[in-house]
Amino acid sequence: MGRRGEARSDEEFSFVSPVVKYLLFFFNMIFWMISLVLMSIGVYARITKHETALACLTVDPSILLMIVGVLMFLITFCGCVGSLRENICLLQTFCICLTIIFLLQLTAGILGFVFSDKVRHKVTEMINNAIEHYRDDLDLQNLIDYGQKEFACCGGLSYKDWSKNIYFNCTDDNPSRERCSVPFSCCLISKDERVINTMCGHMMQDLDHDKADDFINTNGCIDKLVNWIHSNLFLLGGIALGLAIPQLVGILLSQVLINQIQDQIKLQDYNVQHHSDPWS
Repeated sequence: MGRRGEARSDEEFSFVSPVVKYLLFFFNMIFWMISLVLMSIGVYARITKHETALACLTVDPSILLMIVGVLMFLITFCGCVGSLRENICLLQTFCICLTIIFLLQLTAGILGFVFSDKVRHKVTEMINNAIEHYRDDLDLQNLIDYGQKEFACCGGLSYKDWSKNIYFNCTDDNPSRERCSVPFSCCLISKDERVINTMCGHMMQDLDHDKADDFINTNGCIDKLVNWIHSNLFLLGGIALGLAIPQLVGILLSQVLINQIQDQIKLQDYNVQHHSDPWS
């Protein structure tokens, strides 16, 4: 009776911790649902907007959302099913993918810091493209206006960058009413003004820097953005850490669960061999 009870307790014992197993499952379930939301937003934006001027921002945001959503969906699916079914193959796939993504992010951050001049050049090129398409898409227009108001800037390197836009350029043959002007978001708005002059940017490109400085923000947004990054390094570091921690937690939990499942398999093999050959 004693030996039978001991054998039964060996069979009931499991190296796989339910805490680790279901913690990893719910961890993946949360990000799986987030991936569905990202894909839905990306598909909706792509269908409703079709070809947008936002595509000038290196990558169309709707396509980027769909790519990130699909990748996150596949990776978290492996994590969910792998943890629930205790499938080593799926868990290893999940762990390897997370590790690769983490290393790619780390590499991108290091390369961005080392080649900061090239990054600045790419950002300048992107902002200039956005200026050229300012009137082509309302979402892009709102994005640029928000950035110029938030950073109190105008254009890429200076307010005269708005001459790159066909509506704002200063050529004599430009029939636009906004010729040689800048958007309203470049203007200096006083809190004491009861009536806001939305035409305050009219003909500002014709003025030199000192005179225009009395009416609009003349400094470019690139320098303001660089200064903001330098002033908020701790905030950006915190965001980077916030993105890295879930990935590291996922890698750790999946590796712990893989080791526990492998130990459980060894235990089962031992029990099978022990019961089939009691003299071993």
